[in-house]
Amino acid sequence: MDVGKIPDGWPGSLWLEGKTVVHLQPKQERPSHMPRGPAKKTGGGFLNPAMAPSRTRSVLLLKDALEHNWLTRQDKPVRAFDAMCSTGVRIRRWRNEIPDFLQHRLRITGNDLNDSALNWAIASHNHNLPSYVENVEVDLDRYDSIAHRELINGIFFQKMDAKLAMAEASYQWIDIDPFGSPVPFIDSAIQCLARTGVIEVTATDTAALTGSSLSSQKRRYDSQGIVDEYAHDDAVRVLLGLIAKVAAMHDKEIKPILSLFDGHHVRVSVLVKTSKEGASDFQSNIGYRLRCTDIPYRFIKYPDTEQVKQCSGPLWTGALMDRDIAGRMSEQSAIETCLPSDEDLTRLIAIGLEWHEKDIEYATREMARSVKHIADAADLLSREHLLLSLDAMPRLAGTKGAPKLDKLITDLIALGHSAARYPDMNPMFVTDADFEDVLSVFRKYHN
Repeated sequence: MDVGKIPDGWPGSLWLEGKTVVHLQPKQERPSHMPRGPAKKTGGGFLNPAMAPSRTRSVLLLKDALEHNWLTRQDKPVRAFDAMCSTGVRIRRWRNEIPDFLQHRLRITGNDLNDSALNWAIASHNHNLPSYVENVEVDLDRYDSIAHRELINGIFFQKMDAKLAMAEASYQWIDIDPFGSPVPFIDSAIQCLARTGVIEVTATDTAALTGSSLSSQKRRYDSQGIVDEYAHDDAVRVLLGLIAKVAAMHDKEIKPILSLFDGHHVRVSVLVKTSKEGASDFQSNIGYRLRCTDIPYRFIKYPDTEQVKQCSGPLWTGALMDRDIAGRMSEQSAIETCLPSDEDLTRLIAIGLEWHEKDIEYATREMARSVKHIADAADLLSREHLLLSLDAMPRLAGTKGAPKLDKLITDLIALGHSAARYPDMNPMFVTDADFEDVLSVFRKYHN
């Protein structure tokens, strides 16, 4: 890897994601704020701005692990690895936006197989160093003697096939964000995790995960889906089920920290621990979602021959989030951690960033959207709950309309139940109330 090479088209045009300057390649147009869906690929190392919320949540989760020591003991380092880092936006955001007092514990490696993307990542990092980077001390160990790994201003860069790279070292934090399905990389990631570690997985093959493409779903995930109001939740659970199965093969158990369907992709963050007992018990959280007549659905272990066509699965039937960790993922936390200050913006505009009042407004709104509803729903999604679609409720309740979702949630809470908006683009909510209680609240608006 020629780490000193300035990439073609450098420096491109400047963009801002979180607090981190991004050098857009010349062929990429200035992104819009809060875009949906996949970006138009313009070559190696293109930026998909629709993934910005995912990267924001990654910063917040890694920060939380360092602050609250749920991954390693206090003052122990965390080795974080981005297996397909592309132009390095995620790893640079880890280094730029996690608070200074935690940075000495963070050891970051970015890997990619594309020369152009890596050179763009290195140049972007070198030209936009955080002020404290010279004071970041990296204690070298046996993992850092790899010849093709270069330590550059607090970040290790390397060029390797992702699966081979993961076979060479042990990490406590691994990010898998491929172009397409993550299935080929999950086994390698699970194997190279430390005894306790986190794997973050992005899957953009949502047609396979939701069941829109049944052949792909069966081939990749050994599952079947039903495309209805539960397709997004099913997609998350199908991916978690696969990760749990692979982890169990290596005597490891999983605990979901944060699991979302976000626009055009599924993103799950999972705590993985070595435990033969837990691995042996993983099937207790695997089952099917059966569509029913008395209640929208229930989870069952196995369907009989008459139930198969009304089932999606096998999939993960356990918790989707960690109550405490996801419960700290508030809009205030995201803005305080990842949004640039007025002083930051003044400095960046002086070096050529075009950033106007509307950009500030949209960026703030986007930052809040990246974690919207997560903290409120974390408790319910960490335990048994009922997931319901507001759009489907008139059919289920026999009414001609629906109240506002916030009003419905408020009324359920007033009755002593827990209820919250489900973090999804569609109007969904979660509650621990019985379905009949939900129907009673719903129908009172249409008596």
